[in-house]
Amino acid sequence: MRIVITARRLHRAIAVMMTLAFLSRAGLSQEPGPTPQSRQEVIAVQQTEKLKKSQPASPDKIEAWIEKFEQMLLLDPSGYYPYFASVYHGGGFTLGSGYRRYFGDNTFWDVKGLYSIKNYKLVEGAVESRDHLARRLSFGTRLGWRDATQVAYYGLGIKTSSDDRHNFRFQETYADGHVDFRPVWWIPLKGSVGYERWDTKEGEGGDPSIENFPDPVPGLGVDPKYLHTQVSAGIDWRRSPGYTRRGGLYQVTFHDYKSDNDGAYSFQKLDGDLIQHFPTLRETWILAARGRVETTLNDNDLIPYFLLPQLGSGSTLRAFASDRFRDRHSLLMTAEFRWTPSVAWDMALFYDAGKVASRRKDLNFKEMKSDVGIGARFHGLRSTPLRLEFAISNEGWQIVIAGDAIF
Repeated sequence: MRIVITARRLHRAIAVMMTLAFLSRAGLSQEPGPTPQSRQEVIAVQQTEKLKKSQPASPDKIEAWIEKFEQMLLLDPSGYYPYFASVYHGGGFTLGSGYRRYFGDNTFWDVKGLYSIKNYKLVEGAVESRDHLARRLSFGTRLGWRDATQVAYYGLGIKTSSDDRHNFRFQETYADGHVDFRPVWWIPLKGSVGYERWDTKEGEGGDPSIENFPDPVPGLGVDPKYLHTQVSAGIDWRRSPGYTRRGGLYQVTFHDYKSDNDGAYSFQKLDGDLIQHFPTLRETWILAARGRVETTLNDNDLIPYFLLPQLGSGSTLRAFASDRFRDRHSLLMTAEFRWTPSVAWDMALFYDAGKVASRRKDLNFKEMKSDVGIGARFHGLRSTPLRLEFAISNEGWQIVIAGDAIF
């Protein structure tokens, strides 16, 4: 706990001491206050003084300004706002904006769009209604369209070569309804049902298109439509998913993809996430760790290449190219040592390790790909609008510029 001594309080204390000194020198006296006569009274006075000193310090001006900035620009503002996000990993620098309008205390409609330097595009409209039943229930619906023009494909498995890059393009149309219910604030129960239509096309950019890949590509030429259902349950006691210095998340998510091709490309997937933050020295130093597993439940299911679990991006293996590794199962582990020199930014040293595999039993610690790096995060009290990182591995180095928290 810290005690904030402002200039106003210091001036007031000096004025009181000068007044007392003047009165003493002028020969004026005050009647002494009541003196405790018993041990119980002494203890009561001491407890009262201790309680006064232990009151939490009020936020300083910088914290108040940051919180105001978050409310105006980052945390569901009303009217026009800048939109910080990615169309799809590997899309490059992105610009975006949106417009939001409330038509109730907790309900709003929202339209937003993004465009990247690689011609990636996203348009999305949504209606959200939040914080019902004493802030336990939120729900909404959304409709969107995404166009990613040069997504990388290197083949399947952890032993693929970085020289075998081929590109593909996809356009995704999606719509869903979702609900978030918390019987208590730290137990999130989530569910959604959505429609997804995938249209794949010839890849753009300087690399060959995926149609020329030398090995068989699962689902090449198939453009499925899916009814995608997902349900998740967990324990979450972080301050905020966008920025936190303490707490953790333990969550499991079940995905069911039912295709329209007589079920030929239907599959089920299970994701597990474990995140924990360990603060020390009044949250000046934080050790943060994450473990993530994505696994296909039935090894006989056919999964199109663009829906396979993947590693390699600014939020997974950060020193590797986006979508560098793909297969039916993936394992990712990350550790960060963070330092908080000021209210608005953090520094971090990090280590990533992960692998993909065609069989679940091969998700072990052998032949894992890894990287190390350093980063700076500019954040508010509940969000991270800018993350800058430098990562290096045996395949080279990458610079990451992102508009969200790593975890």
